[in-house]
Amino acid sequence: MEKLIQILKDGEKLIHKCSKVSCCSCLKKWRYANKIEALEDSLLNFFQVELQAQLGRNNVEILVMLQSNRFSLSNRGVSDNYENLGSCEATDPPAFMVGLDVPLKELKRWLFTDGESRIVVSAPGGCGKTTLAKRLCHDQQVKEYFTDICYVTVSKTCDLIGIIKKLFWHNDEPVPSFQNEEDAVNELERMLKRKVESGRILLVLDDVWSGSESVLAKFKKISGYKVLVTSRNEFPEFVSTYHLKLLSEEDAMTLFRHSAIPEDGSGSSMPSEDLVNTIVRCCKGFPLALEVVGRSLHGQPVEIWRSTLMKLSEGESIVNSEDELRNCLQSSLDALDDKDIMLKECFMDLGSFPEDQKIPATALIDMWAELHKLDKDGIDAISNLQKLCSRNLLNLVVTRNDANEIDWCYNDAFVMQHDLLRDLAIYQSNQEPIEKRKRLIVDLTGNRLPEWWTKEMQPRLSARLVSISTDEMFSSSWCNMQLPEAEVLILNFNQTEKKYELPEFMKQMDELKVLVVTNYGFCTAELTNFSVLGSLSNLKRIRLEQVSIPTLCNTSIELKNLEKLSLVMCHKIGQAFASSTIQIPEMLPNLREINIDYCNDLVELPEGFCDLVQLNKLSIGNCHKLSSLPEGIGKLTNLEVLRVSACTLVSKLPDSMGSLHKLRVLDITGCLRIRKMPKQIGELRSLREFHMRRCPGLCELPSSVTDLVDLKRVICDEETAQLWECYTHLLPDLTLSVPEEIINLNWL
Repeated sequence: MEKLIQILKDGEKLIHKCSKVSCCSCLKKWRYANKIEALEDSLLNFFQVELQAQLGRNNVEILVMLQSNRFSLSNRGVSDNYENLGSCEATDPPAFMVGLDVPLKELKRWLFTDGESRIVVSAPGGCGKTTLAKRLCHDQQVKEYFTDICYVTVSKTCDLIGIIKKLFWHNDEPVPSFQNEEDAVNELERMLKRKVESGRILLVLDDVWSGSESVLAKFKKISGYKVLVTSRNEFPEFVSTYHLKLLSEEDAMTLFRHSAIPEDGSGSSMPSEDLVNTIVRCCKGFPLALEVVGRSLHGQPVEIWRSTLMKLSEGESIVNSEDELRNCLQSSLDALDDKDIMLKECFMDLGSFPEDQKIPATALIDMWAELHKLDKDGIDAISNLQKLCSRNLLNLVVTRNDANEIDWCYNDAFVMQHDLLRDLAIYQSNQEPIEKRKRLIVDLTGNRLPEWWTKEMQPRLSARLVSISTDEMFSSSWCNMQLPEAEVLILNFNQTEKKYELPEFMKQMDELKVLVVTNYGFCTAELTNFSVLGSLSNLKRIRLEQVSIPTLCNTSIELKNLEKLSLVMCHKIGQAFASSTIQIPEMLPNLREINIDYCNDLVELPEGFCDLVQLNKLSIGNCHKLSSLPEGIGKLTNLEVLRVSACTLVSKLPDSMGSLHKLRVLDITGCLRIRKMPKQIGELRSLREFHMRRCPGLCELPSSVTDLVDLKRVICDEETAQLWECYTHLLPDLTLSVPEEIINLNWL
């Protein structure tokens, strides 16, 4: 290159001199022409001869080097495709990060503790798990604490042997030819034992999908190093799980401003603070949503900002308009493989409930028992919720400390879901034409109906699940709709001190099996037009929440196939059944389950309930004006579960309880005034579980408890346990359980 540079410099001087030669000086022109030809010859000689020789020599040197390396690589057991193994170095995290200081500090504390060796960082897609892991790997304290840090991206197709080969390559170790996964794990264990002797090792497995449990189990059995896993899922076999939270309001604003507003303040015009704040709130603290929406608005005129806010305010979700965000969220759903089709269906059903509201697990149990043919006791439904929770597709909240001790009761379990995941479920449901959708989800503002649903247009739809949400401005003026295949109807409304009328089109819903009506307003609203229920011969489950039902039984309706009735925060229950023109057993001849919860004006249980001879379960909770159970309760000879929980005025149980020979579970948790049990309790020969926590007034047990030969568990406080200890030697199969008292405000 030095020779070429010199030729070009000489040529530059020559051309400069040529430019000064006079047109009349023929001798000079001839002389300089010869010099220019010589310059051209020297350039041709350089490029055609000398440079080619140089390139040839370089190629020989490269070949020699490759041959030498191939010999070295062959000694390490790697084929010519060794470069495909890739690097185990974590790439640099983004230059701008917010909200990760506290998670980073917590993870370092866990990693620097001797007892913590396997940690999972779990959160939905787009929350910053990978960014956190990369920042951890580049943290100076972490690099000083660990002598070696290996970072491997696993993704959906988890190749255990490939990961182990990469770890051998990263550690400059010969890469063996493994016979199988077990052989690879054994070789890795031997290699790591040698490495651990010289210092600490951290292995980071990023983006581990569901279905990789067997691979993680193999890493778990290898000792001597620490593993950090990032995943959308939780893995119970890894005891320590760090749930990465969404951004705080301050951090969300910082991230959005960085993505949306140019640092120099350039742009057509700057949006107002109120406009920025409102859009940030719509992103719900989701990092990816903040970045995606911010980038889409970067440098845009303020009119574009206002248009975006208008769409969001009118109910259009960010998920609908931002492909990158939707694809990221969709990947969490796609992670459910073909055998998890039922989980996908259950996830999609969650979009039927309003955003930012608790979804009662019992409502989902009712839906899925009929819609997806899951078991009616809710075991499969709760199992599906737990699986979805472990994949960070929802949060399952249990408000009762000992709820996991009660196999039959899920009244205290609720589901919460992030708004963007709910929007994803609705988006997926709306991909089909309106007439063919399996789920019809309608959100009405005031009395404005969608274009396809008017008085003139009365569509015939094939949806099996129908959800209609209305606000406080809705006047209960329904247009007709034909839903001949609908099996579940969910009515969500937000009204206070008004009447809410059940729609007339329900009369034509011949296949309807489940009705869920919920008032999300601050006060109770009166529910009317119960006469439509008389036409629904297949209706099996009704759930009413925060409504007044004084006219429930005024219309002489007969719900002959109704199996379950749930009344939550309902008023005027006693009035409803007292005013019935027909006997309750005639109205509800096949009712098998009654749930009454938080009904504060319930003073006494309607006497007619004691004639429901088919009843299997009776659950009454948090009814603080209920003072006693009717003596006629002994007529419920098929009753298997009786729950009288947190009814603080109940002072005794009726003597007739001794006739409940099929009773398996009895729960009096939180009945503060009960002082003693009836002597006839010993006649409950089928009783297997007895829940009696927080009964401070209970001071004695009748000696007849020794006749409870099938009693297996008593869940109680320490004071009550002392009362039972006098009889445990006569009940050898009895286990006394005293759960730890956990103080929290979840019950609110």
